[in-house]
Amino acid sequence: MWRFAGSIGAPDSFRRKGRNRMDKIKTVAESRTSQVQMIGQKDLNGYQRLFGGRLLEWIDIVAGVVARRHSGMNVTTAVIDSLEFCRPAYANDTIVLLGHITWVGRSSMEVCVQTFVENLNGSRELINKAHIIMVALGEDERPAEVPRLKIESPEQQAEWDAAVKRRELRSIKQR
Repeated sequence: MWRFAGSIGAPDSFRRKGRNRMDKIKTVAESRTSQVQMIGQKDLNGYQRLFGGRLLEWIDIVAGVVARRHSGMNVTTAVIDSLEFCRPAYANDTIVLLGHITWVGRSSMEVCVQTFVENLNGSRELINKAHIIMVALGEDERPAEVPRLKIESPEQQAEWDAAVKRRELRSIKQR
């Protein structure tokens, strides 16, 4: 899709504030992360369903690992942009969380985490989808520049475009 190897100079659209980030490019696959949990009694709320706070904790961990893998730095959660609960999960369910990067800015990254119940036959049902904004931190604990993201498919481009729209909506809400 894009050809970076052997490039001497970067097009203006690839430069940020006078910096050339061409040597720092990663793919979505390089930071993809999964986590598996089995729901126990300590994970349940009063209705014997997975406690939303426990799921949010797991989502935040997965998002953090994705962002650390992409940036190669410590990260912090800046925004939970969306958190959609699609259906409940119950005791003894196997939960699979899948995280991947959808967008990167200068120091921030959007991570999508999808959560599934995995049935005994291996099929999966989506129970939650979240978009989390993580910020990379340098050694001085201040925001630090992250590698660019190489888009390799129409699906990844669609996720990038949707992330840009979410970012624009967040900007409007802050005014």
